[in-house]
Amino acid sequence: MSANVHYEPRFEQTRGEKLGDEITELCAYINVAMAHFLKLLREFDEQRFWEEQGFQSCTHWLNFKCGIGFGAARERLRVAHALAALPKISAKFSEGKVSFSKVRAMTRIARPENEDYLLMVAKHGTANHVERLVSQFRRAEKLNYPGAAEELYRARALTYYYDDDGSIVFKGKMPADQGELVVKALEMAMDAQFVNMGPVIRDADEERVPVAARRADALCEVAETYLNHPENTGSTADRYQVVVHVGADPIRDTHLENGPHVTADYGALGSTSERISCDCSKTTVEDDEYGEPLNIGRRSRTIPPAMRRALKARDGGCRFPGCTNHKFVDGHHIQHWSKGGETSLENLVLLCRHHHHLVHEGGFDCRMGKGGEVYFVDRREKRLRDFQQTPGVSIEESLAFMCRRFADKNVSAETCKARWYAGEKMDMEHAVWVMSQL
Repeated sequence: MSANVHYEPRFEQTRGEKLGDEITELCAYINVAMAHFLKLLREFDEQRFWEEQGFQSCTHWLNFKCGIGFGAARERLRVAHALAALPKISAKFSEGKVSFSKVRAMTRIARPENEDYLLMVAKHGTANHVERLVSQFRRAEKLNYPGAAEELYRARALTYYYDDDGSIVFKGKMPADQGELVVKALEMAMDAQFVNMGPVIRDADEERVPVAARRADALCEVAETYLNHPENTGSTADRYQVVVHVGADPIRDTHLENGPHVTADYGALGSTSERISCDCSKTTVEDDEYGEPLNIGRRSRTIPPAMRRALKARDGGCRFPGCTNHKFVDGHHIQHWSKGGETSLENLVLLCRHHHHLVHEGGFDCRMGKGGEVYFVDRREKRLRDFQQTPGVSIEESLAFMCRRFADKNVSAETCKARWYAGEKMDMEHAVWVMSQL
Protein backbone atom coordinates (compact mmCIF):
# COMPACT_ATOMS: atom_id res chain seq x y z
CA MET A 1 0.00 0.00 0.00
CA SER A 2 1.42 3.32 -0.99
CA ALA A 3 0.56 6.81 -0.02
CA ASN A 4 0.71 9.93 -2.12
CA VAL A 5 2.77 12.58 -0.46
CA HIS A 6 1.95 16.15 -1.43
CA TYR A 7 4.52 18.82 -0.84
CA GLU A 8 5.16 22.34 -1.98
CA PRO A 9 8.63 23.16 -3.26
CA ARG A 10 10.41 25.70 -1.08
CA PHE A 11 11.90 28.58 -3.00
CA GLU A 12 14.48 30.87 -1.53
CA GLN A 13 13.41 34.52 -1.50
CA THR A 14 15.12 36.84 -3.92
CA ARG A 15 16.78 40.04 -2.78
CA GLY A 16 13.83 41.99 -4.18
CA GLU A 17 11.29 39.89 -2.26
CA LYS A 18 13.21 40.31 0.97
CA LEU A 19 13.38 44.06 0.48
CA GLY A 20 9.68 44.15 -0.33
CA ASP A 21 8.77 42.28 2.86
CA GLU A 22 11.01 44.55 4.93
CA ILE A 23 9.42 47.65 3.39
CA THR A 24 5.83 46.47 3.92
CA GLU A 25 6.58 45.40 7.50
CA LEU A 26 8.17 48.76 8.21
CA CYS A 27 5.14 50.46 6.63
CA ALA A 28 2.86 48.63 9.05
CA TYR A 29 5.01 49.83 11.96
CA ILE A 30 4.79 53.37 10.59
CA ASN A 31 0.98 53.04 10.54
CA VAL A 32 1.00 51.93 14.18
CA ALA A 33 3.35 54.76 15.16
CA MET A 34 1.25 57.32 13.26
CA ALA A 35 -1.91 56.14 15.05
CA HIS A 36 -0.14 56.60 18.38
CA PHE A 37 1.20 59.98 17.23
CA LEU A 38 -2.31 61.21 16.37
CA LYS A 39 -3.68 59.99 19.70
CA LEU A 40 -1.05 61.99 21.60
CA LEU A 41 -1.56 64.97 19.28
CA ARG A 42 -5.30 65.01 19.96
CA GLU A 43 -4.72 65.17 23.71
CA PHE A 44 -2.02 67.84 23.26
CA ASP A 45 -4.42 69.99 21.22
CA GLU A 46 -7.48 69.40 23.42
CA GLN A 47 -5.53 70.52 26.48
CA ARG A 48 -4.12 73.47 24.48
CA PHE A 49 -0.60 72.80 25.75
CA TRP A 50 0.79 74.72 22.77
CA GLU A 51 -0.46 77.94 24.39
CA GLU A 52 2.09 77.55 27.18
CA GLN A 53 4.86 78.01 24.62
CA GLY A 54 3.36 81.08 23.00
CA PHE A 55 2.16 79.45 19.79
CA GLN A 56 -0.88 80.75 17.97
CA SER A 57 -2.28 77.28 17.35
CA CYS A 58 -1.33 73.63 17.44
CA THR A 59 -0.69 73.90 13.69
CA HIS A 60 1.99 76.52 14.32
CA TRP A 61 3.50 74.32 17.05
CA LEU A 62 3.69 71.34 14.67
CA ASN A 63 5.24 73.52 12.01
CA PHE A 64 8.03 74.73 14.30
CA LYS A 65 8.62 71.79 16.62
CA CYS A 66 8.04 68.86 14.27
CA GLY A 67 8.91 70.43 10.92
CA ILE A 68 5.46 69.68 9.46
CA GLY A 69 4.07 72.08 6.87
CA PHE A 70 0.89 74.00 7.69
CA GLY A 71 -1.28 72.05 5.25
CA ALA A 72 -0.07 68.66 6.46
CA ALA A 73 -0.31 69.79 10.10
CA ARG A 74 -3.93 70.88 9.69
CA GLU A 75 -4.76 67.56 8.05
CA ARG A 76 -3.16 65.55 10.85
CA LEU A 77 -5.11 67.54 13.43
CA ARG A 78 -8.35 66.99 11.54
CA VAL A 79 -7.77 63.24 11.35
CA ALA A 80 -6.69 63.07 15.01
CA HIS A 81 -9.93 64.67 16.22
CA ALA A 82 -12.10 62.69 13.78
CA LEU A 83 -10.73 59.36 15.02
CA ALA A 84 -12.05 60.08 18.52
CA ALA A 85 -15.58 59.36 17.24
CA LEU A 86 -14.57 56.38 15.03
CA PRO A 87 -13.47 53.55 17.35
CA LYS A 88 -13.38 50.78 14.71
CA ILE A 89 -11.25 52.69 12.22
CA SER A 90 -9.05 53.90 15.06
CA ALA A 91 -8.53 50.31 16.28
CA LYS A 92 -7.54 48.98 12.85
CA PHE A 93 -5.23 51.96 12.35
CA SER A 94 -3.52 51.34 15.70
CA GLU A 95 -2.95 47.72 14.65
CA GLY A 96 -1.21 48.85 11.46
CA LYS A 97 -3.83 47.21 9.20
CA VAL A 98 -4.83 50.41 7.40
CA SER A 99 -2.53 53.18 6.27
CA PHE A 100 -2.70 56.87 7.11
CA SER A 101 -3.66 57.61 3.49
CA LYS A 102 -6.71 55.35 3.80
CA VAL A 103 -7.62 56.68 7.24
CA ARG A 104 -7.27 60.28 6.06
CA ALA A 105 -9.70 59.59 3.22
CA MET A 106 -12.19 57.62 5.32
CA THR A 107 -12.42 60.26 8.05
CA ARG A 108 -13.79 62.75 5.52
CA ILE A 109 -17.07 60.83 5.31
CA ALA A 110 -16.93 58.25 8.11
CA ARG A 111 -19.69 57.92 10.68
CA PRO A 112 -20.26 55.12 13.21
CA GLU A 113 -22.92 53.59 10.94
CA ASN A 114 -20.67 53.28 7.87
CA GLU A 115 -17.37 52.37 9.56
CA ASP A 116 -17.71 48.65 8.80
CA TYR A 117 -18.30 49.16 5.10
CA LEU A 118 -15.44 51.64 4.75
CA LEU A 119 -13.09 49.28 6.59
CA MET A 120 -14.13 46.43 4.27
CA VAL A 121 -13.18 48.54 1.27
CA ALA A 122 -9.96 49.67 2.96
CA LYS A 123 -9.04 46.07 3.87
CA HIS A 124 -9.54 44.63 0.39
CA GLY A 125 -8.75 47.66 -1.76
CA THR A 126 -5.89 49.99 -2.37
CA ALA A 127 -5.58 53.59 -1.18
CA ASN A 128 -6.70 54.65 -4.66
CA HIS A 129 -9.93 52.66 -4.27
CA VAL A 130 -10.67 54.36 -0.96
CA GLU A 131 -9.84 57.84 -2.28
CA ARG A 132 -12.05 57.37 -5.34
CA LEU A 133 -14.96 56.06 -3.27
CA VAL A 134 -14.74 58.99 -0.86
CA SER A 135 -14.40 61.52 -3.69
CA GLN A 136 -17.38 60.20 -5.65
CA PHE A 137 -19.55 59.79 -2.56
CA ARG A 138 -18.85 63.39 -1.51
CA ARG A 139 -19.67 64.55 -5.03
CA ALA A 140 -22.98 62.64 -4.95
CA GLU A 141 -23.80 64.13 -1.53
CA LYS A 142 -22.97 67.61 -2.73
CA LEU A 143 -25.20 67.31 -5.80
CA ASN A 144 -28.12 66.03 -3.72
CA TYR A 145 -27.68 68.47 -0.84
CA PRO A 146 -30.64 70.92 -0.64
CA GLY A 147 -28.41 73.72 0.66
CA ALA A 148 -25.87 73.39 -2.15
CA ALA A 149 -26.31 77.03 -3.19
CA GLU A 150 -25.52 78.28 0.32
CA GLU A 151 -22.51 75.98 0.51
CA LEU A 152 -21.27 77.35 -2.81
CA TYR A 153 -21.58 80.89 -1.49
CA ARG A 154 -19.62 80.05 1.65
CA ALA A 155 -16.93 78.36 -0.45
CA ARG A 156 -16.23 81.48 -2.52
CA ALA A 157 -12.53 82.28 -2.60
CA LEU A 158 -9.83 84.17 -4.44
CA THR A 159 -6.20 83.20 -3.89
CA TYR A 160 -2.91 84.28 -5.41
CA TYR A 161 0.74 83.36 -5.23
CA TYR A 162 4.04 84.37 -6.82
CA ASP A 163 5.18 81.95 -9.49
CA ASP A 164 8.83 81.02 -10.07
CA ASP A 165 9.05 83.29 -13.11
CA GLY A 166 8.09 86.35 -11.02
CA SER A 167 4.46 86.56 -12.16
CA ILE A 168 1.39 86.47 -9.91
CA VAL A 169 -1.06 83.60 -10.42
CA PHE A 170 -4.70 84.16 -9.40
CA LYS A 171 -7.19 81.38 -8.70
CA GLY A 172 -10.81 82.09 -7.88
CA LYS A 173 -14.15 80.43 -7.29
CA MET A 174 -17.45 82.18 -6.67
CA PRO A 175 -21.19 81.85 -7.32
CA ALA A 176 -22.23 82.43 -10.91
CA ASP A 177 -23.98 85.75 -10.20
CA GLN A 178 -20.86 87.22 -8.56
CA GLY A 179 -18.62 85.78 -11.23
CA GLU A 180 -20.77 87.30 -13.94
CA LEU A 181 -20.19 90.75 -12.42
CA VAL A 182 -16.44 90.24 -12.69
CA VAL A 183 -16.76 88.99 -16.27
CA LYS A 184 -18.89 91.98 -17.27
CA ALA A 185 -16.40 94.40 -15.66
CA LEU A 186 -13.53 92.79 -17.56
CA GLU A 187 -15.46 92.90 -20.82
CA MET A 188 -16.28 96.57 -20.26
CA ALA A 189 -12.62 97.38 -19.60
CA MET A 190 -11.58 95.42 -22.71
CA ASP A 191 -14.14 97.29 -24.81
CA ALA A 192 -12.85 100.61 -23.44
CA GLN A 193 -9.28 99.65 -24.36
CA PHE A 194 -10.47 98.65 -27.83
CA VAL A 195 -12.27 101.98 -28.42
CA ASN A 196 -9.28 104.03 -27.26
CA MET A 197 -6.96 102.38 -29.77
CA GLY A 198 -6.42 103.86 -33.17
CA PRO A 199 -7.69 101.83 -36.17
CA VAL A 200 -4.17 100.80 -37.26
CA ILE A 201 -3.04 99.83 -33.76
CA ARG A 202 -6.38 98.12 -33.15
CA ASP A 203 -6.06 95.83 -36.16
CA ALA A 204 -2.44 94.97 -35.34
CA ASP A 205 -3.22 94.43 -31.67
CA GLU A 206 -6.05 92.01 -32.42
CA GLU A 207 -3.67 89.84 -34.43
CA ARG A 208 -0.76 90.03 -31.98
CA VAL A 209 -2.28 90.03 -28.46
CA PRO A 210 -4.39 87.02 -27.40
CA VAL A 211 -7.73 87.54 -25.65
CA ALA A 212 -6.41 86.11 -22.38
CA ALA A 213 -3.63 88.71 -22.29
CA ARG A 214 -6.09 91.53 -23.01
CA ARG A 215 -8.28 90.20 -20.21
CA ALA A 216 -5.30 90.39 -17.82
CA ASP A 217 -4.71 94.02 -18.86
CA ALA A 218 -8.40 94.73 -18.26
CA LEU A 219 -8.18 93.32 -14.72
CA CYS A 220 -5.30 95.69 -13.95
CA GLU A 221 -7.33 98.59 -15.31
CA VAL A 222 -10.33 97.68 -13.14
CA ALA A 223 -8.08 97.58 -10.04
CA GLU A 224 -6.42 100.89 -10.92
CA THR A 225 -9.80 102.54 -11.52
CA TYR A 226 -10.98 101.44 -8.07
CA LEU A 227 -7.83 102.66 -6.32
CA ASN A 228 -8.02 106.03 -8.10
CA HIS A 229 -11.63 106.64 -7.06
CA PRO A 230 -11.82 109.71 -4.74
CA GLU A 231 -13.80 107.83 -2.07
CA ASN A 232 -11.06 105.19 -1.79
CA THR A 233 -8.14 107.52 -1.09
CA GLY A 234 -7.10 108.76 2.33
CA SER A 235 -4.91 107.97 5.31
CA THR A 236 -4.69 104.26 4.46
CA ALA A 237 -2.91 104.89 1.17
CA ASP A 238 0.44 103.78 2.59
CA ARG A 239 -0.99 100.35 3.36
CA TYR A 240 -1.80 99.73 -0.30
CA GLN A 241 1.50 100.84 -1.78
CA VAL A 242 3.36 98.61 -4.18
CA VAL A 243 6.90 98.71 -2.80
CA VAL A 244 9.92 97.98 -4.98
CA HIS A 245 13.30 97.61 -3.26
CA VAL A 246 16.24 98.69 -5.43
CA GLY A 247 19.62 97.74 -3.99
CA ALA A 248 23.12 98.99 -4.63
CA ASP A 249 23.25 96.77 -7.72
CA PRO A 250 19.93 97.51 -9.47
CA ILE A 251 20.26 94.57 -11.85
CA ARG A 252 20.63 91.89 -9.16
CA ASP A 253 19.15 93.49 -6.04
CA THR A 254 15.71 94.66 -7.18
CA HIS A 255 12.60 92.91 -5.88
CA LEU A 256 8.99 93.49 -4.84
CA GLU A 257 8.31 93.63 -1.11
CA ASN A 258 7.36 90.09 -0.02
CA GLY A 259 7.67 89.18 -3.69
CA PRO A 260 10.02 88.01 -6.41
CA HIS A 261 12.94 89.62 -8.23
CA VAL A 262 11.98 92.12 -10.92
CA THR A 263 14.10 93.32 -13.79
CA ALA A 264 16.08 96.52 -13.39
CA ASP A 265 18.44 96.34 -16.37
CA TYR A 266 18.30 99.57 -18.30
CA GLY A 267 18.35 98.15 -21.81
CA ALA A 268 16.15 98.71 -24.82
CA LEU A 269 13.11 97.23 -23.13
CA GLY A 270 13.54 99.35 -20.01
CA SER A 271 12.98 97.88 -16.52
CA THR A 272 10.19 97.25 -14.04
CA SER A 273 11.66 99.56 -11.40
CA GLU A 274 12.27 102.34 -13.96
CA ARG A 275 8.68 102.12 -15.21
CA ILE A 276 7.16 102.15 -11.73
CA SER A 277 9.32 105.08 -10.63
CA CYS A 278 7.81 107.31 -13.33
CA ASP A 279 4.78 107.93 -11.10
CA CYS A 280 5.46 107.03 -7.47
CA SER A 281 6.85 108.20 -4.17
CA LYS A 282 10.38 107.16 -3.23
CA THR A 283 11.88 106.42 0.17
CA THR A 284 15.64 105.96 0.53
CA VAL A 285 16.72 103.54 3.26
CA GLU A 286 20.46 103.53 3.80
CA ASP A 287 21.90 100.14 4.80
CA ASP A 288 25.08 99.49 6.71
CA GLU A 289 27.75 97.02 5.64
CA TYR A 290 25.73 94.12 7.06
CA GLY A 291 22.55 95.05 5.20
CA GLU A 292 20.81 96.45 8.31
CA PRO A 293 18.79 99.64 7.70
CA LEU A 294 20.08 102.63 9.68
CA ASN A 295 17.88 104.84 11.86
CA ILE A 296 15.57 107.30 10.16
CA GLY A 297 12.96 109.74 11.46
CA ARG A 298 12.80 111.56 14.78
CA ARG A 299 12.41 110.38 18.35
CA SER A 300 8.68 109.78 18.68
CA ARG A 301 6.32 107.24 20.14
CA THR A 302 4.54 106.85 16.81
CA ILE A 303 6.61 104.99 14.22
CA PRO A 304 6.85 107.11 11.05
CA PRO A 305 5.90 105.38 7.77
CA ALA A 306 9.49 105.56 6.48
CA MET A 307 10.85 103.89 9.62
CA ARG A 308 8.09 101.28 9.46
CA ARG A 309 9.14 100.39 5.93
CA ALA A 310 12.76 100.15 7.06
CA LEU A 311 11.68 97.93 9.99
CA LYS A 312 9.77 95.67 7.64
CA ALA A 313 12.73 95.52 5.27
CA ARG A 314 14.92 94.36 8.16
CA ASP A 315 12.63 91.93 9.99
CA GLY A 316 10.44 90.72 7.13
CA GLY A 317 7.73 89.58 9.55
CA CYS A 318 7.01 88.60 13.15
CA ARG A 319 10.23 87.94 15.09
CA PHE A 320 8.65 85.65 17.70
CA PRO A 321 10.27 82.17 17.54
CA GLY A 322 8.31 79.84 15.28
CA CYS A 323 5.99 82.51 13.86
CA THR A 324 5.79 82.78 10.08
CA ASN A 325 3.33 85.69 9.93
CA HIS A 326 4.52 88.56 7.75
CA LYS A 327 1.19 90.37 7.37
CA PHE A 328 -0.72 92.47 9.90
CA VAL A 329 2.37 93.04 12.03
CA ASP A 330 3.03 95.83 14.54
CA GLY A 331 6.19 97.63 15.57
CA HIS A 332 7.01 96.83 19.19
CA HIS A 333 9.33 98.87 21.44
CA ILE A 334 11.73 96.47 23.19
CA GLN A 335 12.23 99.07 25.92
CA HIS A 336 8.84 100.70 26.19
CA TRP A 337 8.58 104.33 25.12
CA SER A 338 7.06 105.29 28.47
CA LYS A 339 10.17 103.86 30.20
CA GLY A 340 12.64 105.86 28.16
CA GLY A 341 12.85 103.65 25.11
CA GLU A 342 13.55 105.43 21.84
CA THR A 343 11.68 105.01 18.60
CA SER A 344 14.70 103.75 16.70
CA LEU A 345 15.34 100.65 14.64
CA GLU A 346 17.60 99.22 17.34
CA ASN A 347 14.73 99.40 19.84
CA LEU A 348 12.00 98.06 17.53
CA VAL A 349 10.94 94.61 16.37
CA LEU A 350 7.98 93.44 14.31
CA LEU A 351 5.38 91.27 16.05
CA CYS A 352 2.12 89.87 14.74
CA ARG A 353 -1.06 90.82 16.59
CA HIS A 354 -1.16 87.53 18.51
CA HIS A 355 2.42 87.71 19.79
CA HIS A 356 2.23 91.46 20.38
CA HIS A 357 -0.63 90.71 22.77
CA LEU A 358 1.37 87.92 24.45
CA VAL A 359 4.36 90.21 25.01
CA HIS A 360 2.23 92.96 26.56
CA GLU A 361 -0.52 91.04 28.37
CA GLY A 362 0.30 87.34 28.08
CA GLY A 363 3.30 87.04 30.40
CA PHE A 364 5.94 86.78 27.66
CA ASP A 365 8.66 89.38 27.17
CA CYS A 366 10.95 90.62 24.42
CA ARG A 367 14.45 91.59 25.50
CA MET A 368 17.80 92.64 24.10
CA GLY A 369 21.06 90.98 25.13
CA LYS A 370 24.36 92.69 25.80
CA GLY A 371 25.50 91.99 22.27
CA GLY A 372 22.38 93.55 20.78
CA GLU A 373 20.63 90.27 19.97
CA VAL A 374 16.85 90.19 20.44
CA TYR A 375 15.37 87.25 22.34
CA PHE A 376 12.10 86.24 24.03
CA VAL A 377 11.28 84.65 27.39
CA ASP A 378 8.14 82.83 28.50
CA ARG A 379 6.12 83.15 31.72
CA ARG A 380 8.80 81.17 33.60
CA GLU A 381 11.55 83.54 32.42
CA LYS A 382 12.85 80.70 30.24
CA ARG A 383 14.49 81.86 27.03
CA LEU A 384 12.76 80.59 23.90
CA ARG A 385 14.87 78.99 21.19
CA ASP A 386 14.91 80.74 17.82
CA PHE A 387 15.29 77.49 15.89
CA GLN A 388 13.90 73.99 15.76
CA GLN A 389 15.86 71.31 17.60
CA THR A 390 15.37 67.74 16.39
CA PRO A 391 17.14 64.92 18.26
CA GLY A 392 19.35 62.76 16.09
CA VAL A 393 18.19 59.14 16.07
CA SER A 394 19.67 56.34 13.96
CA ILE A 395 17.51 53.98 11.91
CA GLU A 396 18.56 51.08 14.14
CA GLU A 397 17.39 52.94 17.26
CA SER A 398 14.11 53.86 15.57
CA LEU A 399 13.39 50.28 14.50
CA ALA A 400 14.31 48.92 17.93
CA PHE A 401 12.01 51.45 19.59
CA MET A 402 9.06 50.50 17.36
CA CYS A 403 9.63 46.81 17.92
CA ARG A 404 9.68 47.32 21.71
CA ARG A 405 6.86 49.85 21.85
CA PHE A 406 4.48 48.01 19.50
CA ALA A 407 5.46 44.40 20.10
CA ASP A 408 1.85 43.51 20.97
CA LYS A 409 0.52 44.56 17.55
CA ASN A 410 1.72 41.40 15.75
CA VAL A 411 3.02 43.40 12.81
CA SER A 412 4.34 41.51 9.77
CA ALA A 413 4.89 42.06 6.06
CA GLU A 414 1.26 40.99 5.44
CA THR A 415 -0.35 43.38 7.95
CA CYS A 416 -1.18 46.31 5.67
CA LYS A 417 -1.42 44.58 2.26
CA ALA A 418 -4.61 44.94 0.22
CA ARG A 419 -6.63 41.69 -0.02
CA TRP A 420 -7.83 42.12 -3.59
CA TYR A 421 -5.86 40.39 -6.34
CA ALA A 422 -4.51 41.97 -9.49
CA GLY A 423 -7.13 42.28 -12.22
CA GLU A 424 -10.09 42.67 -9.88
CA LYS A 425 -12.12 45.82 -10.33
CA MET A 426 -14.28 47.74 -7.92
CA ASP A 427 -17.86 48.57 -8.91
CA MET A 428 -17.62 52.23 -7.84
CA GLU A 429 -21.23 53.05 -8.74
CA HIS A 430 -22.51 50.21 -6.57
CA ALA A 431 -20.16 51.16 -3.73
CA VAL A 432 -21.39 54.77 -3.74
CA TRP A 433 -25.00 53.55 -3.73
CA VAL A 434 -24.29 51.30 -0.72
CA MET A 435 -22.67 54.21 1.09
CA SER A 436 -25.72 56.41 0.46
CA GLN A 437 -27.97 53.78 2.11
CA LEU A 438 -25.98 53.70 5.35
